[in-house]
Amino acid sequence: MATMSIHPAVDNGVRPGSANFAGGTLACKCASNPVEVSVTSQCAYNHVCGCTKCWKPAGAMFSQVAVVPRDKLRVSKNADKLKVVDANAAIQRYACRDCGVHMYGRIENTKHPFYGFDFIHTELSKDQGWAPPEFAAFVSSIIESGTANGRGAVSIEGAASGALRLPFAGLDGCDRHPRRQGVGGACSLSPMAAASASTG
Repeated sequence: MATMSIHPAVDNGVRPGSANFAGGTLACKCASNPVEVSVTSQCAYNHVCGCTKCWKPAGAMFSQVAVVPRDKLRVSKNADKLKVVDANAAIQRYACRDCGVHMYGRIENTKHPFYGFDFIHTELSKDQGWAPPEFAAFVSSIIESGTANGRGAVSIEGAASGALRLPFAGLDGCDRHPRRQGVGGACSLSPMAAASASTG
């Protein structure tokens, strides 16, 4: 069976976060003058996301997205390199003009249930201790955008952990995901579980 990458942060097992972690610095992929974002808080709602709007590393099927309080995030270097990817989207995703990496997402609509939280990609930080992804969101988007469903699950063989499986949950949803807080229609979410499974 061909090996697929869900996301580098989960392909070989999920690393636990640190209890007293208080944030770190995110940096884009530019070799010189990278955009840097300082976060002075642990993240929450960290998950892997299959939607087609979130930034993801090359070759990965899912992005990894978490939230932090808006007042705990600031652009600390090269803010002039940032641009909004889609001004009409609910989440204003700020990306580096040069390398294309999304540095953070911000909601400006004060009536949105998650106004006050910024969306970040913790893999852009070299700091250790970020809370790990705990569930998978928008799994159906992976299938709808062309990835084969297999036998009802998107799965990847991990070199160290056997197989990490994300069961396809239809439109059941997961109440822990921000989109289940009354915004829009039902979304396809599922708990993320690491399990040992045969590769036969």
